[in-house]
Amino acid sequence: MFRILLLLFIVLPIIEIAVLLQIGSWLGGWTTLFLIILTAVAGASLVRQQGMQNWMRAQQRMASGEMPGIEMANGILIFVAGIVLITPGFVTDAVGLLLLLPVTRAPIARALMKKLLVRGGQPGAGGFAHFQFQQRRQSGQQSPFGRQPGQQDKDGTVIDGEYERKHETNSQLSDKDDEK
Repeated sequence: MFRILLLLFIVLPIIEIAVLLQIGSWLGGWTTLFLIILTAVAGASLVRQQGMQNWMRAQQRMASGEMPGIEMANGILIFVAGIVLITPGFVTDAVGLLLLLPVTRAPIARALMKKLLVRGGQPGAGGFAHFQFQQRRQSGQQSPFGRQPGQQDKDGTVIDGEYERKHETNSQLSDKDDEK
């Protein structure tokens, strides 16, 4: 973790400054400044477009009763791409563009999901444990907790069940008030 923070806060700004100075010497200061502003505006527009498309796909998956796990990972990557794209610099813009393009974002999202699913497999470890449980239940595999839904524990207790909540109507409530 220390190496990542060192890279983000010390090495990356040094690289950004060197690249900005080099491009500024080739194109001139005002042109470089214009390019930085242009990439921030274009990046924000692309993030908005990709974010809306991802949101619609997630809504469709939820409407069909599926957990939008990959869409959640894509959403995280699109958010990070937006932050990186509005940060001044050409190196961060290149990273943001890689995170924003669906061709390069898809393998990164799958790797992120795999990492989160592995962490989520242990009870209490965080991650997408519910997503993994749903996926295993749909495929007929055993849950991460060692049993199928509805299966009894060793002591005979049932883990899940169904319930129905009954609501009293306003007329039924007023009838009860009249009786008192």
